Amino acid sequence: MRLQVQSGAFDTGAETNRFLAGLAHAGAAVTFTGLVRDNGGDLSAMEIEHYPGMTERAITTMMEEARARWGLEDVLVIHRHGRLAAQEPIMMVATAAPHRADAFAAAEFLMDYLKSRAPFWKKEIGSSGAAWVAAKESDEDALKRW
Repeated sequence: MRLQVQSGAFDTGAETNRFLAGLAHAGAAVTFTGLVRDNGGDLSAMEIEHYPGMTERAITTMMEEARARWGLEDVLVIHRHGRLAAQEPIMMVATAAPHRADAFAAAEFLMDYLKSRAPFWKKEIGSSGAAWVAAKESDEDALKRW
């Protein structure tokens, strides 16, 4: 199990290869990479803030829950902070399990958690100014299935 909260970019391919190389008994691995999305066409950057220590503890707890709940062989979460441009990778989740359904479910669980509950604060910056990203009801609804 590995968690990285970092400001620097990461190489999705290299991280995937590293994750897969450590597996001994998995029958399936799922990877997901989230990108900074520019919905309105005006985003020049997104700034992501967090509290070191608190963020890692909260995400580790969710990773441990996913590992136990779906019998994962391994799990990886990478999440960036700082200033990111549109289309830059913001996060990555990888899960490995004996069966694909468990790997997919665990990955979706972690992605929903990271979107709604992980202690990150996001500010979108565009030509018209900056605004904090508010919680969305649809993100909260996604958590209800877990």
